Amino acid sequence: MSLLDLFIEAGNLKKLPRTGWLLRGVSNPESIADHSYRVALITLFLADELRAKGVEIDVERALKIAVLHDLAEARLTDIPLTAQYYLDKGKAEKKAAMELFIRTPNPREYFRLWREYEEGLSLEGRLVKFADKLEMLVQALEYEKAGFRDLDEFWGALDSLRESEFYEHFRELVEELAGLRKQNR
Repeated sequence: MSLLDLFIEAGNLKKLPRTGWLLRGVSNPESIADHSYRVALITLFLADELRAKGVEIDVERALKIAVLHDLAEARLTDIPLTAQYYLDKGKAEKKAAMELFIRTPNPREYFRLWREYEEGLSLEGRLVKFADKLEMLVQALEYEKAGFRDLDEFWGALDSLRESEFYEHFRELVEELAGLRKQNR
């Protein structure tokens, strides 16, 4: 298997829908790649803002993590919470990530970055988790504005954002999002 094979396989992310939205009746939901792109964009701006506030953060590392965080889903798809009850998603994603990264020039480094996200092992990995949840809520707001309902379960992630170590830095952003949701209801 070559890097080209990896690039082609990663293309699956452009075709695979985010299953949670599909199960809630969102017709033609965003793809995993759509989601990953905005997570990377959010990560970039939040990391730069943290650095401007004097927080020691490696922006390049955070971006690498953001780009890699959902790559294993190119093989596994976006497994919905209902299915996760029956299988060990973490173990499956770890195996898929290892198999994908083995094709790269630096498999250990990419796997380490992926684990930083999965296990919250670094400030950068935890920031990407924060960006991932924030992106999901921005998407939920967009779907609700488009008329889709039954998305309350996604908004439980607000609590996670408020409990995050990053909340003190991005309180205004999180609360603005929560306020927009209230206006939309």
